Amino acid sequence: MNPTVLIGLDGATFTILDPLMQEGVMPHLASMLASGVRAELRSTPNPLTPPAWIALMTGRNPGTHGVFDFIWSEERASEVYFTLYNFRDIQCETIWSMVSRQQGRVGTLNFPMMSPPPEVNGYVIPGLVSWKHLRRNIFPREVFDELKGLPGFSAREMAWDFDMEKEAARGVPEEEYENWITFHIRRERQWFAAVRHLMRTRPADLTAILFDGPDKMLHMGWRFLDPDLVPSDPSPWEQKIRQLLHDYFRELDTFLAEIRELAGPEARLFMASDHGFGPTREVLRINTWLAEQGLLRWRDMEDMAEGDRERYRRLIDRHFVLLDWRHTRAYASTTTSNGIHIRVARSEGDGGVPAADYATFRQELADRLLGITDEAGQPVISRVLTREEAFPGPNNRRAPDLTIVTRDHGFLSIVNREPVLYRRPQVEGTHYPMGVFMAAGPGITGGVTLPAMDLVDIAPALLHSLGLPVPSDLEGRVVEGLFTDSFLAGRPVRRGGPTARPDSYALREQHTLEAEEEAQIIKQLQALGYME
Repeated sequence: MNPTVLIGLDGATFTILDPLMQEGVMPHLASMLASGVRAELRSTPNPLTPPAWIALMTGRNPGTHGVFDFIWSEERASEVYFTLYNFRDIQCETIWSMVSRQQGRVGTLNFPMMSPPPEVNGYVIPGLVSWKHLRRNIFPREVFDELKGLPGFSAREMAWDFDMEKEAARGVPEEEYENWITFHIRRERQWFAAVRHLMRTRPADLTAILFDGPDKMLHMGWRFLDPDLVPSDPSPWEQKIRQLLHDYFRELDTFLAEIRELAGPEARLFMASDHGFGPTREVLRINTWLAEQGLLRWRDMEDMAEGDRERYRRLIDRHFVLLDWRHTRAYASTTTSNGIHIRVARSEGDGGVPAADYATFRQELADRLLGITDEAGQPVISRVLTREEAFPGPNNRRAPDLTIVTRDHGFLSIVNREPVLYRRPQVEGTHYPMGVFMAAGPGITGGVTLPAMDLVDIAPALLHSLGLPVPSDLEGRVVEGLFTDSFLAGRPVRRGGPTARPDSYALREQHTLEAEEEAQIIKQLQALGYME
């Protein structure tokens, strides 16, 4: 197999990368693109890290692979339970398995939902794992012992540092900007040192490394990098933060160059992001709006026992689990899903929507959502997608009944606060639907911009680069113009049989997430603004 490298750049967008290349901050990336190919990369309908990266890894959309958020919730009696999505929830084969079962060696670092790690022909170092539990989530475990021997290795810095980030909330306090950026520079160094070591000692046919720093830099630093927002007369502090952000991307550029050199002249290099980025200026408090519409009600603390009352008092203004289910027909469970769940009544007096009225209720709710306007009478929501429209496929049962696309792509808020539409004190970065794709190497078309691609097109491209057939049930395809005509003449695209069923289900009872580990991950998602 021809060596192939995939570099994930979480949240990368040409809106920021192009100016950085033009300003000389990322010369290696500019040089690669001069002899390679680029395209915008369309994310999942709700452009979010887990469903998007898994779409890339599987060549299938969320309705097929079955993951829609960081967490999923389940209503049981009068309580709601959270469960973190993990590798066992992916309902179709990943590219790591596709390559492994055809005798290819794979190495994957820092991709989400790869815990508990699958047994591959190679190694897996998952992302979204706390440092305390990193070793037991690496396959094979001796890889962790190798990493411990690297100069300067720090599991605390390599994994998510919950202690540092737990105080942040949808962005970082300005007094912490400098520490936030420098920490993530150090953290990316840890991942680069790991992939450099493993490319030398455990060479793989497919090596994949995800750098998630771009997402974190753009959430808090969008206004310092967007050419349309950079102040013409910046303060010394603004200049310093912008310079630190440039330092991050400049160092990332050197990592890209060295990874390409380590891969060798015969290797093909692919880069992709899970979603794009852009500015957000407002927050839509969707559960507050649903309450105003009479579709949702919060619990009355006066009816609670004293012990419960004190516990709920700390949560009532910010968490959907404190809903009065007898009087709730629709609600949003997480800020990241940008979705509304409709409660279908299980029995008389349950409070949900009668099953016979579900379709009518959903359509009426979608129409009412599109009618939400600002003070000037302008629509706040640009699209409302049904579950079938947003996530067609056999495994969409956990998807929201309605998925909302706001006019500035911002995450919804689920808190019980007014007003319904809140203006942010300053512009922040948020996920946009169009990310980036780039590729270079032997057989890759040079100096070309292709039409927009889809995330599900990446797996077929990687498989063809490796010389493997593209399974017949993948939803993506090898995009025309990506490979040169001469390359395709010697290696035409081959269609193979269907993918194999995931073998992870047998591990469900063998490797469960510890309560402490799950609690830490949820805190981290809150720190990053992904949960409230």
